[in-house]
Amino acid sequence: MDTRYAPVFLSHGSPMTALDAGPAGAFWRALGRAIDARVAAGGAAPSAIVALSAHTLARRAVTLAGARHEAVHDFGGFPQALYDLRYDVAGVPCLAPHVEQLLQWAAIEVEHADAGGLDHGIWVPLRDIRPRADIPVLPLAFPPDRTPEQLFELGAALSPLIDEGVWIVGTGSITHNLRLGLPRAGDVPELPASAAFRAWFADRSAARDWRALWQYRTLAPEASFMHPTDEHLLPWFIAAGAGGAEDVPIRLHASVAGGHLGMDAYAFGADARALADDVEAAAAM
Repeated sequence: MDTRYAPVFLSHGSPMTALDAGPAGAFWRALGRAIDARVAAGGAAPSAIVALSAHTLARRAVTLAGARHEAVHDFGGFPQALYDLRYDVAGVPCLAPHVEQLLQWAAIEVEHADAGGLDHGIWVPLRDIRPRADIPVLPLAFPPDRTPEQLFELGAALSPLIDEGVWIVGTGSITHNLRLGLPRAGDVPELPASAAFRAWFADRSAARDWRALWQYRTLAPEASFMHPTDEHLLPWFIAAGAGGAEDVPIRLHASVAGGHLGMDAYAFGADARALADDVEAAAAM
């Protein structure tokens, strides 16, 4: 029975993506249908999701082990329709001690919090992927002052969860400079800086050039422009570490919102190709 799910990185976009997700939303819905297709074929949906978001950060790793989660509207100045959206889902308190133990075995500091709530980096894509909210979620805060290589190691510590049917989902944005303003609606040409950064990241990923990827801030074109701060790219490295260094990361989706906000998604590890094939088949339905 197929119970393994490749760790993924999803670009979640601005909060407005919840109202108009564009091509990324179509991809998220196909990802959800791919899970349903596995179940229909005799496999299983993920037993739980461990979610790592650019908007849930702490000085050290923290499991948010509430029994129930609701959508947190962690933003301001948006249309009321956005604040009316909800996403209520079960938590996974019983999984938190196991996650904490895995991190402790890797000498990574971790704390436990009996807290609930999903930031928009988590609930925005999940509303399209699992609109029935039928997979419980354990958010895991991470420290944004760690290097990409250190966060890759944090992800590697979580890798045993894959064999247990747990889906590791990192969310951020492959490019993220909101100093350029919120993405405008409509067909807006992509900024050359965004295109250059996304292409470099895809190329270095395909080459499994982990050293270059860990040093993206000094090696990637337009890195400081496309990521004035690191936090939106850091979940990529955690999901990648969970998948491991041996397999080529696969870009599941590539699009840009409003000319500069990259919405690319990646899968990692030995199960990445199977997930990519499943999503491709689901997208054709």
